[in-house]
Amino acid sequence: MTSKPEQGEPSPVADERLTGAHDLALAALHEITAADTVGPAAGYTLEDDGVVSLRFHTRLSGYPGWFWTVSVAVVEDSEPTVLEVELLPGDGALLAPDWVPWATRLAEYQAAQAAAAAEDADDEADDDDVDDVDDEHDDSDDDDDEEEDEPKARFHAGDLDGVDIDELDADHAPDHRADGDDADGDDADDDHADDDGDDDADAYDDDHDDDRDEGDRSY
Repeated sequence: MTSKPEQGEPSPVADERLTGAHDLALAALHEITAADTVGPAAGYTLEDDGVVSLRFHTRLSGYPGWFWTVSVAVVEDSEPTVLEVELLPGDGALLAPDWVPWATRLAEYQAAQAAAAAEDADDEADDDDVDDVDDEHDDSDDDDDEEEDEPKARFHAGDLDGVDIDELDADHAPDHRADGDDADGDDADDDHADDDGDDDADAYDDDHDDDRDEGDRSY
């Protein structure tokens, strides 16, 4: 952490022995990572208690904006020594999301699953309602078609309670054809009687003429 001088106090000055200890820092880095993963020097940061953090660019893939950092210090007027070596992000570095406890993540996951299940149930209910409306519409159409196909009773002006009075009149009407036949038969009998009367008259006239001739002959 970089120290900030209070107002009125002179700014601390980094020990030149620490700011120039690049060889010491690189040697420490090569103990934990390959040499080809370490890039050129990228400055330093003055920390508390005179500690200096030397920074080097990293060539590791997937870590843009990160820096190899080696913290060095002078202890009791001895030679500079390495305190810590680590890989730290710089400004604008790609960072992982903040750590969230497992219990919190599990509760959020379960809540999301419950919300998704409720949404699916609502969608299925809406689909069922649409299907029911379609089925009712289809049934109504089928009923209309059946009603159109069924023969309808035809009523006349004289129908009463579904009974066709015209048919009743036709059943009880006299058989005019039979009367006509009877009349024709009577006419035939009359003609026959007339023929018989004519024959009888002719026979009478013949007998009368014969009697007259015999009377004339008797004189």
